[in-house]
Amino acid sequence: MSTRNSEEFLSGNQSRRITWEGCSVLLDINDGDRVLFARLSSGAKIKIGNKNCSLQPLIGCPFGSSFQVEVGEDVPFLSRVVPTTEGNNLEEKMDHKIMDEHRDNRALVDNNTAQSLTGEDIDDMRRKGATGNEIVEALIANSTTFENKTAFSQEKYRIKKQKKYAPRVLLRRPFARSICDAYFKKHADKIGFLRVDTLSLLLSLANVTAHSDVLVLDMLDGLVTGAVAERLGGTGYVCNTYCGINPYPINIVRMFNFSDETCKRTVHASLTELQPSSNATSTSVDQLEDVCSIRNQQNEKTLSPSSAIDLVHVEERSSDDMEIVNNIVASPKTIRSVKIGEKAPPEVIKFWKENGFSSLIIAAPDLDPWGIVKELLPLLSYSAPFVIYHQYLQPLASCMHNLQIEKMGISLQISEPWLREYQVLPSRSHPHMQMSSSGGYLLSGTRTTPT
Repeated sequence: MSTRNSEEFLSGNQSRRITWEGCSVLLDINDGDRVLFARLSSGAKIKIGNKNCSLQPLIGCPFGSSFQVEVGEDVPFLSRVVPTTEGNNLEEKMDHKIMDEHRDNRALVDNNTAQSLTGEDIDDMRRKGATGNEIVEALIANSTTFENKTAFSQEKYRIKKQKKYAPRVLLRRPFARSICDAYFKKHADKIGFLRVDTLSLLLSLANVTAHSDVLVLDMLDGLVTGAVAERLGGTGYVCNTYCGINPYPINIVRMFNFSDETCKRTVHASLTELQPSSNATSTSVDQLEDVCSIRNQQNEKTLSPSSAIDLVHVEERSSDDMEIVNNIVASPKTIRSVKIGEKAPPEVIKFWKENGFSSLIIAAPDLDPWGIVKELLPLLSYSAPFVIYHQYLQPLASCMHNLQIEKMGISLQISEPWLREYQVLPSRSHPHMQMSSSGGYLLSGTRTTPT
């Protein structure tokens, strides 16, 4: 296949929302029990339980497809599960059965004698080629207490055995919401405890729309930068600024499957380059660069900004519930000609110096908000919105007080988003038992000319 045909194939797959070789995907195993970020290739594998499964069957399937682990003659493999009308009718019958339930579990005694099917019997069924669903049905048929349980308990029992003997994998598209949710549930510290509702409010308060030039200071591994680039959709520019010598890592941005046009419009430039040439670098900027240099040295020990593969080792050290699967050998079809996060062109930087940015977003929990906003705010055009995210309230309150004293902004307000998740099921809808207490705070306002 020629290079031109390969590019047409990639763009066609992206428009049809079908996976292709080399794309990034989010794999949801057993309804959120385990989450993986993977890059699809014929040689990539994931480990589910004690089985290593190839990701080859996932290539060419639409996002949202469901797969189930099956045991073949030689190795286990992922088999696509196609929803049927019978399954939907069965769920409706279960719902009505639960609503008309009059039984209870008071007479049941958990003494490990209710199941007559032994482990040797299950292994024998596997050797004979029995599928995971057949093993689950056999376990239900050989349980002496299953029929006496309530319909709700029967459903829980079936789901428990399904996860063990026939685990399922949901193929999800990695976009801002799914990535933020996955990181917040497993490794919230990596994204500064930024919750998805806080991220959506941040983008709205910053007025991130098409053809905007957004200045971003992102120290959350690129989550905010990726969310802004996704909303712009290949129009305007996202300028990821930084203090010091090296840009901040944006490993998460590489999971979004951005087009070449979006990659070209996601650039970086240092704070010194963006400042007007007539103004010399102030002492406060030097101090900020010193602080950021120390922060960059700490990041280099954990994450390398030049490679997303280093994330694998970090994820494995922190938890087995969330990890990243990468290709060992890249296919020539998957190599992009445009690398995301390149240096901003000089003519574009000159335009920003003359006209200013249309929005400013700061997500740097490790820096003092006032120390950085007083240097970045003059880079905005007048009447442009700005938003600052922080995990804690007090730094934003101090920053808001200083902005009022210096008269650098109007319509200043601190917002605390509030989110409650509900379980919606027949006869048992209620708020989730475990929820996050806070998703962070936002300080927003509009830049004005100092008097």
